[in-house]
Amino acid sequence: MYFDTHAHYDDRAFDNDRDELLSSLPSKGVELVVLPGCDVSSSMHALQIAERYDYIYAAAGIHPGELAGFKSGDIEKIRCMASQEKCVAIGEIGLDYYWDDSRKAEQKELFINQLELALELDLPVIIHDREAHADTMEILFRYPMLRGVLHCFSGSKEMAQELLKRGWYLGFDGPVTYKNAKKALEVLEICPLDRILIETDSPYLSPVPMRGKRNDSGNLSYVAAKIAEIKGYTAEDVARISKENGKRLFNI
Repeated sequence: MYFDTHAHYDDRAFDNDRDELLSSLPSKGVELVVLPGCDVSSSMHALQIAERYDYIYAAAGIHPGELAGFKSGDIEKIRCMASQEKCVAIGEIGLDYYWDDSRKAEQKELFINQLELALELDLPVIIHDREAHADTMEILFRYPMLRGVLHCFSGSKEMAQELLKRGWYLGFDGPVTYKNAKKALEVLEICPLDRILIETDSPYLSPVPMRGKRNDSGNLSYVAAKIAEIKGYTAEDVARISKENGKRLFNI
């Protein structure tokens, strides 16, 4: 029923029970999962996991938080991984001025290089944008042929409207269930259901009532239920339509 379009099962938090957990996902109603990479190593690990499970796919990319470890030649390694059959996107890529705003020019260069790689390979992108909304929008809108998702969307209703006009998808995670989720709920109200993806960002961002515990794709039902409440649909509708959205975006 569910498509978790963003989960980090390469994370060390899953080292003790990764295979057991992943094998159990279909019994929890999780039909598909995309595992984005954050650097060369995690992208490779995500792809290795995807190759072991029919219902799991990978994305390859270099997260802005991994800029310090970026090496000459890493983009070529991402290109090679992105050419594999089980790799369906370039990601997780973008800008993050929350953790480090001292190297904005370098973040932008890395971001642009990977966007252009996605265009070259005709792949969608998975975008990370934290406290870098204006620069993210300005760069994305340079490339009108790009397609993709703003992961764990944290921008304003006005930003969402501009992205939606251009055909982007918005990803919603556990934070939509939090008490302080006013901005996310405002965005949900104006976002058409056919532009919504549901995510966990596992092992992070567990929804209420699982907040504080390790997250996994089995918790998507809480996110779907909250979206259904806001949009006036059933949770089953949200699960079904968001799954079709993800399949369309990632060409699965």
